[in-house]
Amino acid sequence: MVTTTPVPTKPRARNTTVALKWAMAVSGILFVLFVLLHMYGNLKAFAGQEAFDSYAAGLRTLLYPYLPHEGFLWIQRVVLLVALVVHVVAAITLWRRARGARSRRYVVHKRLVQSYSSRTVRWGGLIILAFVIFHLLQFTTLTIEVGGSFDSPYQRLVVAFSAEHWYVYLAYLIAIVALAMHVRHGVWSALQTLGASNRRRQRNINVLAYVVAGALLVGFMAPPTAILLGFVK
Repeated sequence: MVTTTPVPTKPRARNTTVALKWAMAVSGILFVLFVLLHMYGNLKAFAGQEAFDSYAAGLRTLLYPYLPHEGFLWIQRVVLLVALVVHVVAAITLWRRARGARSRRYVVHKRLVQSYSSRTVRWGGLIILAFVIFHLLQFTTLTIEVGGSFDSPYQRLVVAFSAEHWYVYLAYLIAIVALAMHVRHGVWSALQTLGASNRRRQRNINVLAYVVAGALLVGFMAPPTAILLGFVK
């Protein structure tokens, strides 16, 4: 009787490590673009209440009447939610595979060559996720009210970051620092995954990652800091 050894089938492309890294890179880039636009919108607080409230109202009527009222916002939310699920699932899967494959010697070596932001990227992700939930409850659903109830987005922003509510500023600072570190590692890793990195470009990519992270840190913290110090009222 002739026996044949079954040929192992190749895993589907979406389950391969490369596909998972691509999924993380693409979803991560979507998030970076979103937070950059969100940061730009927040900076309108320096233009005063009318400009900031007009910007907030404009988001709800963007592309109207081609889309229903708040249609663009809901499309954006669905896309970001899908990207979040893809990003988290891919990250957890890759982390489990790497953890199962690495040896103790490899771990020691990796700790020496990795940056602090890359070693803490998972904890940073958890901090960011927790803050996003708090941020949505405070400024989107209005479930959490800091300092009272206000119809004006500008007033909610100014009251939330006033000196009286310094703990909100502190939580925001921790979250934005975590975001900057996460983005620094994410931009560098995503560009490597997408094939833009090589030895000649390594330094430029690293500089770009720091520039993007620095811009987010400064841009997001500028309005709350100005409010806390009393420059924006």
